[in-house]
Amino acid sequence: MNRIKRQMTTLVAAAVLLVSIGTGIAFGFCPLKAEAAGRPAAISSCLISGSEVVCQIDAGSVPYSDDGKYYIYADEVYEDGPTGDVVATVKAGSSVSVSFPLNYNAADSNLSRKFLVAMKQGGQMVQVSDEHYITNPEALAAYTANRMNTGIKGILPDTTKLDNGDLADLGIQQAVYNMYLDDICSAASVPGAVPFDYNGQTYYFDGPMLANYDALVKAFNRSGIQVTMVILNHGTGFYAKDLIHPAAVGVECEGYALNVADAAGTNHLKAIGAFLGQRYCGSQGCGQIDNWIIGNEVNARTSWWYSSSDSLDFNVGIYVKAFRIFYNELKSKNANVWVYNSIDQEWNRKSNPGSFLAKDYLDQFNYYMLREGNIDWGLSYHPYNSPLYDPYAWNGPAVWVKDNLKTPYITMQNIDLLIDYMHQPKFLNPAGEVRSISLAEIGYTSSFGDAAQEASIAYGYLKAASLPDVDAFMLYRQTDNAHEMTSNLALGLYDTNGNRKPAYEIYKNLGTANEGAAKARASEIIGMDIDQMISQNIVWTRSGDGVVQ
Repeated sequence: MNRIKRQMTTLVAAAVLLVSIGTGIAFGFCPLKAEAAGRPAAISSCLISGSEVVCQIDAGSVPYSDDGKYYIYADEVYEDGPTGDVVATVKAGSSVSVSFPLNYNAADSNLSRKFLVAMKQGGQMVQVSDEHYITNPEALAAYTANRMNTGIKGILPDTTKLDNGDLADLGIQQAVYNMYLDDICSAASVPGAVPFDYNGQTYYFDGPMLANYDALVKAFNRSGIQVTMVILNHGTGFYAKDLIHPAAVGVECEGYALNVADAAGTNHLKAIGAFLGQRYCGSQGCGQIDNWIIGNEVNARTSWWYSSSDSLDFNVGIYVKAFRIFYNELKSKNANVWVYNSIDQEWNRKSNPGSFLAKDYLDQFNYYMLREGNIDWGLSYHPYNSPLYDPYAWNGPAVWVKDNLKTPYITMQNIDLLIDYMHQPKFLNPAGEVRSISLAEIGYTSSFGDAAQEASIAYGYLKAASLPDVDAFMLYRQTDNAHEMTSNLALGLYDTNGNRKPAYEIYKNLGTANEGAAKARASEIIGMDIDQMISQNIVWTRSGDGVVQ
């Protein structure tokens, strides 16, 4: 469960400073339908080819129509059925290819629209296929930056310590950070605003805030650290009110569902995605961001992806639309970025009744991705202990950690369940490969002793390193947070007085030539050889509910 709070710290570095950097029907929205309508035709592919979009339409039996034609509609994400623009017509057939202009960076750009086939029946247009998005936006990309893939060892950094050499000393290879969209949006009247012309409109971004992000990203890049940025919507920015989904307006929370319900919000999101993809492609002097996570723990509806609807399908539906926009816009600028969704560890149990089960959310998300055009999305997963303050990563409560898919939680102990789950054919990427899995947030408390934190960090990292499908292990966090400590969540490598904990040394040694010392220390604490425990997938559990006595 994510506890990354709004970052208002000050970055003090050699040359830079970072300053913080009900239901859908009640709002006039009908819940999206998860099930296909048994439609007789299908768009089997939708690809960019030069300045055109080429769609392949297949039908087992060609439906009857008044004029024997297929009408291809381009809908904005908030439109449903044959209500958008007719971009092409073609004689109906069992296997038909049709093309139409992409209109890239124009008011009628088709890059992030969805397409469907309709036929005229009894004088009315009737939808005869499911929707389908463009699935190769990278074909447009002017930039293809070499990714900074050097290893999985990551951290949420304390930006006040960027100039003290810690990240290099720790051997950090990846850093994760938050970007609040309402922080970076601006207006022409604001001094220092950065204009960006896109799809026939001019949008503005906060120049000083962007400069802070630029400085941070470049500082990481200079140290050979790969950057993962989490896109969030805190909802407080005056120039970003159109980014809050109408079903989330009027409630105070940590994060809001993004607005894909109308033209203003949708167009703004498109521009933001294109702007960020271009700015942080590595060729604009602003730094390089390789990985983007869209939202945070989006199954935790009332916390991080708020909407008033308790319908799983409604919430997944609006998230999928926002995800599609960012995926296509980001990759249309930099072909090599990876784009991730984000869910928490509550696989089959909700600690908050307003949340959705992580498994259900993942399944529904994947359903839409397959139905509307498979793309190379990645999974960002947060395998925290349960309870969150439980100090023993290697010995969780038996009531919460089980060795089958009915387990209430998936933690680092049984993370192999998630890995195996993602190996199912229906979850593979378009190339038939297992998707990138980023453990983008994981932390262990020292509130019940430094030794438990040491061993837990070693266990978690070594377990992740043993799994070829895991591309990141992001330790949360570098320094304790006083607010979190009131809940026994002393998760940092430093305490609040600036003192290094023993966990600092063990994390430093992991993944290096000195890893043996870290393993020996962890094995001593655990009471078993940690290599044996991990290689043989030995899972210890204990009775009780996880309350530490």
